[in-house]
Amino acid sequence: MPLSLTAEHADLAAVASEFAERFAGILDTRGQLDAYSTGGRPSYWSELVDNGLHALHISEEHGGQGGTVADTAIVVEEFGRRLVPGPYVSTVLASAAVAGAEECKASTRGLALFAEGATGALVMPSSALLAVATDQGWRLRGSAKVSSLLSAEYLVVGFNAESATRFALIDVQTPGLKRIAATCSDLTRDAGTLVLDGLVIDGEVILEGLYATYVETLQAALLAAEAAGVMRWAVEASTDYAKLREQFGKPIGSFQAIKHKCANLLIASELATAAAWSAAVALEQDATQQALAAGSAIEAAIVPSVEAVTEAVTIFGGIGFTWEHDAHLYWRRAITLAAQVSPLDDRLASLGRIAVELDRQIEIELPDEDPAFRQHIGKLLDVAATLVNEHDGGRWYSRGSQRTFLAENGLAAPHWPAPYGMGASPAEQVVISQEYFRHGIVQPTSVIGEWAMPTILAYGTEAIKEQFALPTLRGELAWCQLFSEPGAGSDLAGLSTRATKIDGGWELKGQKVWTSGAHAADWGICLARTDTEVPKHKGLSYFLVDMRSASVVVRPLKQPTGDSEFNEVFLDSVFVPDEYLLGEAGQGWRITATTLQNERTQISSGVSAGTEDAMRTLIRDRGFVGSEREAFTSLGQIVAISSAIGALNLRETLRQVHGIQPGAGSSLAKVAQARLSREAASRVLRLAGPATLFAEAPADAVTGQLGVPQVLLGGGTVEIQLNVIAERILGLPRG
Repeated sequence: MPLSLTAEHADLAAVASEFAERFAGILDTRGQLDAYSTGGRPSYWSELVDNGLHALHISEEHGGQGGTVADTAIVVEEFGRRLVPGPYVSTVLASAAVAGAEECKASTRGLALFAEGATGALVMPSSALLAVATDQGWRLRGSAKVSSLLSAEYLVVGFNAESATRFALIDVQTPGLKRIAATCSDLTRDAGTLVLDGLVIDGEVILEGLYATYVETLQAALLAAEAAGVMRWAVEASTDYAKLREQFGKPIGSFQAIKHKCANLLIASELATAAAWSAAVALEQDATQQALAAGSAIEAAIVPSVEAVTEAVTIFGGIGFTWEHDAHLYWRRAITLAAQVSPLDDRLASLGRIAVELDRQIEIELPDEDPAFRQHIGKLLDVAATLVNEHDGGRWYSRGSQRTFLAENGLAAPHWPAPYGMGASPAEQVVISQEYFRHGIVQPTSVIGEWAMPTILAYGTEAIKEQFALPTLRGELAWCQLFSEPGAGSDLAGLSTRATKIDGGWELKGQKVWTSGAHAADWGICLARTDTEVPKHKGLSYFLVDMRSASVVVRPLKQPTGDSEFNEVFLDSVFVPDEYLLGEAGQGWRITATTLQNERTQISSGVSAGTEDAMRTLIRDRGFVGSEREAFTSLGQIVAISSAIGALNLRETLRQVHGIQPGAGSSLAKVAQARLSREAASRVLRLAGPATLFAEAPADAVTGQLGVPQVLLGGGTVEIQLNVIAERILGLPRG
């Protein structure tokens, strides 16, 4: 999915794509490769300026379009996907930095110049650029490697002076400034070494109020947007090739190894897009949030873009390893993006230091919000805040409890239809979630009931709805899911539990396994085979089973961690009355799809997958071995990807809020989360060191590692999910 989340941004992406196709097509780019190394304005520049695509983020009073950096990021991503040559990205980086400064002589002049079409480049501060105070200002000496330096007419140069970082807008013709040409790794752009030899910077060119963290985040956001575009190309081009290229009489995309390569590319691409979006959003936030977002954009988008194109080449095979194929041009682009954010370890360690105490946060802003609705929810939660939850053995019993009040006022599951919920739209769910947070109340969950009850509300009789809905919401009934069997895990349609019609109902015989919470459940949703004469997925029916029945035997399964969250369940001639057959016999497969799809809109201002918590604890308690730098770098890497996964999930919420069809984000995030959990557990184990000799290892390092399979296997193995992503989302043929 592209960076755009709104109809307006989708339209802008379409305009950028059409522009690239008309004025900067890949064939034209290939025909002019020799020209790009010398710099200058590319042939399409005047048309670009006429269309205003260079000045989307510049205010109208300074001659721009009055938009935001997020608008420009949409174009950057699309231009990256199309491999548009020349200094577009370096120019918008420079002009966006100027736009981020306070109103001053340098910013006013710079914005006018860039709005008129001047080209530019950004030079980040570094120890290689030295500044010495003089009577005239600061005298700069040193050098820096700069992308699109030869094309730039103006430079935004960062330097450290008097314990502060400053930025200046400098004309490349200024005395004391020299540009030494070099062959850029990206053959569609130029590059060179900037040499400053006694260049004097005075107050006339200083960009007041422009801070290093902001500029670093800006750079990360736009370079990540371009990386996301490069990775989208890698996904699209390699997947299209896998559908057409045949080996052994079949399209190579039908082979599982290729399927998994393509699916993994898609996951990496979507994480990159989410991280780029998060960094663009962070430009409106404080410095710590900017630093967290910038680190994620670098680690989850810019750096992986190199590996993404490498992987695409392995799908193309030999043809992708030729000069004539476009792959190496995208590969080179990705390499130069990563080069501009080095050194990486320093950034990750810095990210880890911040992330020890802070999470990435994004507050959702709602279009056309109804203040009266928020006020109504606030008043209900004001009352709820005065109530307490009372329970006995895990069962809520006081009808005056907070849980009961929330259930009976539609706030326990507001996305359910009335009278049990509010039929809340995605936008209204956001409001409700925000109000829960503001009141310090945890929104209740019925766990498996979150999936079971929407299905019952869709297919059950009024009597069944009344029997189960409110008791479930009040926490009086717990549910489990009787789907998986010893011979039917990922292949759910292959289950063998039989349901035979008898007088007044059905007799169920069979075994279920890996059933979470069955030992504490009151009722279970159960799939059983009612017809063996039809294709296996058509012969299934959906039942509600009383788990307290004497014919239901639950045997807890002890896990390597010592816990017993899972169970095997034996259905020994269990009688299920007719009214507990949901829908009609044979509809089980279709009804199950409803169950699996009925998750509420997951709303949270916290943008994190939560996999870093154990590592945080380890560092806070100083239970790690090795250097602080190593510990912080490890945390930084995990937090960077965790934040990207959280941003991916949040983007799915925003799609719903904006009325856009949800994408594949939740499916992709599930795989990414499982893998990150595995990686995080391994890192915690390594950091804990010799302490893992004992069962009481810090940060639950041992039990965390032993619990990893639960994430990798639960809800379908990662490998099965990759097949599903490849076939259902990318459209690759079945094997």
